[in-house]
Amino acid sequence: MANTRVETPVSSIEKSTIRKISIRLVPFVALMFFINYLDRSAIGFAGPNGMNDDLALTVTQVGFASGVFFIGYILLEVPSNLALARFGARRWLARIMVTWGIVAVLFTWVGSFEHLAILRFALGVAEAGFFPGAILFLSLWVPARHRGKILALFYLAQPLSTVIGAPFAGLLIGADGFLGLEGWRVMFLGVGLPAIIVGLIAWFYLKDKPADAKWLNREEQEWLTAELASERAKTEALHVVSGKKHGGFKQAFTSGRVWMLSLIYFGFIYGLYTLAFFLPTIIAGFQEIYGVEYNVFERGLITAIPYVPAAIALWFWTRDVSKRGLKTWHIAGPAVVAAVTIPLALFAGSPALTIAIIALTAMAIFAVLPNFWTLPTQFLTGAAAAAGVALINTVGNLAGFGAPYITGAVADATADAAGNPQYFLPMGIVGFFMLMSAVLMVLLARAGKKNAPINGESVVTVAH
Repeated sequence: MANTRVETPVSSIEKSTIRKISIRLVPFVALMFFINYLDRSAIGFAGPNGMNDDLALTVTQVGFASGVFFIGYILLEVPSNLALARFGARRWLARIMVTWGIVAVLFTWVGSFEHLAILRFALGVAEAGFFPGAILFLSLWVPARHRGKILALFYLAQPLSTVIGAPFAGLLIGADGFLGLEGWRVMFLGVGLPAIIVGLIAWFYLKDKPADAKWLNREEQEWLTAELASERAKTEALHVVSGKKHGGFKQAFTSGRVWMLSLIYFGFIYGLYTLAFFLPTIIAGFQEIYGVEYNVFERGLITAIPYVPAAIALWFWTRDVSKRGLKTWHIAGPAVVAAVTIPLALFAGSPALTIAIIALTAMAIFAVLPNFWTLPTQFLTGAAAAAGVALINTVGNLAGFGAPYITGAVADATADAAGNPQYFLPMGIVGFFMLMSAVLMVLLARAGKKNAPINGESVVTVAH
């Protein structure tokens, strides 16, 4: 079943409104996401740069500490997003950010594996609800036809957090001795404080609805309010074959599509966080494998390399989706590429080729993510949208715990005779989950072909 795209004239009011949102709102929320991703992945930079040795951590312990973040995150994900819908995004997102910033700063004084694990769990509790809340917040400000482009601008913050954040982390780690702290502790302090500062600013900067946005003129406020209200009414009027309406909280948890999307997202997150937490370790291993040597800042730069083409791929892939409409291959195709390249990178014969292959993996994963998130809010509204987006993110983030822990445990369990962790089997497991996402996306699209269009609109928004 193909997507039928009907081009409609774009008024000057619509152009100016979307342009202002793109300039005024999206960059700030993207900055929040930038800091969010940097803080949760900072452990990946700290580990091979002194923390693992200072705390005497095994690879399995590093994997557990990296992944336990997601246990606290998952437990409070849905309640946090429902609280956002009740109290308003401005207050709730600002509260989340200040809270996680405080916890992130405490990593500066971590003293043992147990202490590290407790703080990682607490960081997950503090961050719970931020990402789905930000996705929902932007979706509530932007009509569906502009949502893919807006979410792409927002999602650029994730690869850029590594492009900019990895060298920045390297510089902070290089400031060993500042305030009497080891370099990796300086890094935790330096990436934690911005969350508190930006969170306080967010309380005053963000607005909950267009009518409160003084940076929109009256015509723009009225157009956007009416457009969003009309779109919400049309979405709430959609029925599936069984006749159940997609407007209630319960529907998000009983929707087969929500659960299918959750599993698809699980596969992508499994690959994403394997890269985030273990790429710095793999690069640190180049010295032993290939006989090369890099300082801390150089390792940060090398870590950033795959994310530059990933950001470019994200942007142009989303532009193609905007032109063609979201097709099955826009999701399934990159999943297959990632499934092949993740384990293939371990068989490369040089650092340059390894990084080039990993860059293909990063491009595939990031090309999908912003386009994936246009799907849930096309058939869920109100409390169901808040719960559905949070549920998908919750199930996906089970991979956030599973990926680093399983990767570390399997790498340790398959260590060579000298006790060096081996990553061949763990990367094969990553490839399996990415392939699973591709297969499920095809099955979802095929199932959608059996649903008859309703009122001229298809229930399923992807096509072969």
